[in-house]
Amino acid sequence: MNLFLLMQKIAPYVQPYRWWVVATLVLTLMGSLIAQVNAVVLDRTVDAINALLVPEGFDWSQAAHILVVISVVLLGKEVLAALIRYAQNYFGERMRIMVSKDLSQAVVDRILSYRMAFFLQSGNETGRLQARIDQGVGSLSSTVQSVFIDLLPLFTSALLALILMFAANLYVGLTALFIVPIYIAVTIAQARRLKGWRVNMRKFREMKSNGLVSILESMNVIKSFNRESIESEKQWNIQTQFTDNQMLVRKTSFRFDGLKTLVQQVGTVLIIILTAYLVLIGYPGMTIGKIMYHVMLFANVTAPITQLQRIFDSLNDALIYAEGFFDILDAEGETEPSGTYRPTEIKGNIQLRGVDFTYPNGTKALHNINMCIDSGKITALVGLSGAGKSTIVNLLDKFYEPDCGSILLDGVDLREYDTRYLRDHIGLVLQKNHIFEGTIEENIRYGKPDATTEEIIDAARKASIYDQALRLPKGLQSQATALSGGQQQRIAIARMFLKNPPIIFLDEPTASLDAVATEQIKASLDAIKAGCTVIIISHSISQIIDSDMIYTLREGRVEQSGNPDELYRRGGVYKEILDASARSLNIGKLAQTLGATYTETPR
Repeated sequence: MNLFLLMQKIAPYVQPYRWWVVATLVLTLMGSLIAQVNAVVLDRTVDAINALLVPEGFDWSQAAHILVVISVVLLGKEVLAALIRYAQNYFGERMRIMVSKDLSQAVVDRILSYRMAFFLQSGNETGRLQARIDQGVGSLSSTVQSVFIDLLPLFTSALLALILMFAANLYVGLTALFIVPIYIAVTIAQARRLKGWRVNMRKFREMKSNGLVSILESMNVIKSFNRESIESEKQWNIQTQFTDNQMLVRKTSFRFDGLKTLVQQVGTVLIIILTAYLVLIGYPGMTIGKIMYHVMLFANVTAPITQLQRIFDSLNDALIYAEGFFDILDAEGETEPSGTYRPTEIKGNIQLRGVDFTYPNGTKALHNINMCIDSGKITALVGLSGAGKSTIVNLLDKFYEPDCGSILLDGVDLREYDTRYLRDHIGLVLQKNHIFEGTIEENIRYGKPDATTEEIIDAARKASIYDQALRLPKGLQSQATALSGGQQQRIAIARMFLKNPPIIFLDEPTASLDAVATEQIKASLDAIKAGCTVIIISHSISQIIDSDMIYTLREGRVEQSGNPDELYRRGGVYKEILDASARSLNIGKLAQTLGATYTETPR
C-alpha cells in the first residue's frame, strides 16, 4: 500500500461528495490568500511608520490614519478568516463523517457476503477483524480530514507565500526553497524508520482486542477455574510489548522532531541575515519592512512543515491500517458462491455422492460420504463428537462447498441453487443459537420479517415460550438476551416454526432444555416434521429412535446405515451409543420405579 494506491482506494468513497471537495478547495484558496495579508500589512506598516520618522517632527494625524487602516484591515481579515475556517472545517468534517459512514457500511455489507470459510482463516478471529475494521475506518477517515482540511490549506498557503518571496527577491526565495527539501527529506527518513514499528503496533492492537473479546466470552470458565491471574498475565505481556514498541516510536519521533525544528530555525536565521544584508547594502526594493515581510512569509512556508509530521503520521497510520482494512474489503474469492436455480417447489430429496471436505485450517472432516435422504422422511446422523455430523449439515446449508463429490437436492447440484432461495427453504436449529439484542418478539420475527403478531404468538406457543414470556413484566417485549439458555433455545425453535420450511436441520435442538421442556419441544417438533425432510443430529434416544433412516459416522466416514431396529441388531456405533445412553439414564432402575408406580396406582 502506497499513498497513490491509498488515494485510489479512497476515491470511490469521496466521489459522492465531490461538490464538498470543490467547496473545500475554493475555501482553501481564499483562506490561503487571506493568510498572506499579515505579512503584506506588516511590510507596508513598517515602511509607512519609518517614513514618518523625519527630523521635522512626527505627524500624529498620519500615524492615526495608518493605525485605523491597519486595525480595520486586520480585524476584517480575521472576521473573514474565521468565517472561511468555519465553512472549510464544516465541509471537511462533514465529508470525513460521511466517508467514515460509507466505509463502515461497505465493510459490513462485504463481510455479510463472505462464505463461512473466511471467518475460520488464521488472522480472521472476531477480535482481530473488529480491530482491523475500527482502526481502518478511523485512519482512513482521518486521511480524508488530513488531506482536505489540513494538508491542502497548509500547502496552498505555503506555495503562495513562496511565490510572494520570489516576487520580492530571488535570493530570499531561493534560500527558502533550499530549506524545504531538507526538512521533507528528514520527514521521509523518519517515516521509513518508523514504518516497521507502526506495523507492529497494528498487530499488538489486534492482539489486545482479540484477547479482550476472548476474556469476555470465556468469563465463566476463567472464574470457575480461578484463572484470572493467568489471563491477566497474558494481557500484561501483550500490553508490555505494545508499550515497548510505542516508546521506540516516540523516542525516534522526538529525535527527528528536534532535528526538523533545528532545520526550520536555521532557515529563519538565514532569511533574517540575508534580508538584513540586502537592506544594508541598499539593494533595490529592499526596505526595513521587508525584513518582517520575509520572516512572516517564511513562517507561512514552514507552517505546513511544522504540521507535516502530524499529517504524515496520520497518513502512515492510514497506509498501515488501510492495508488490513482493504484486505477485508477486497478479499478475493471469499464471496459466498450462488447459483441461479430457483425451482417452484423444493421436495427435499437429498443425495451426497463421494463427498470430501477439509476445513480452512487443514482439518479433513469428511471422507467419501455417500448418503440418500428421502423427501418427507426423518434421517438421523449419529456418531461420537468429531465424527462429521455438523459438517454435513453445514455443507447442506451451503455454508461450505465440498472438496470433491457432489450434493444433489431434487436431482440438481446444490452449487446451481440460488443460495438465498435455498436457505429460505431450510430451517436450522443449532445446539446453541445466537440471540440478538432486542425483544423476544423481534428475535422470533427474525424467522419471518413480515410475520403478523398472531403468527409470532402461534410460533411462541409451539415452542413453549409464550406462557413463560407472559409471566415477564413486559411479555414478548422483554429483552431476549436476559433469558436463560433454555428459554433462548425455545426462541430459536420458535423462529423455525415461524419460517415453516420444507427442509429442517436439527443439531441437538433440545440439548439446553430440561426434561419437561424437552418433552414439550419434542411434541412440537413432531408436529412440524410432518411432510418435511428432516435431518437430526442428537445424542438423545427419544430424538433418534423415531427416525426413518440412521447414518452412523466415525472419524468422517459413513460406517453404517439403516433403520433403528436393523442397526441395533447389527451392532456398531449406533448400538454403542444407544447402550451408553441407556446406562447413563439408568434405564433398569427407571423401569423398576415406573413399574412399581404403575402397580401401586389404583385403576
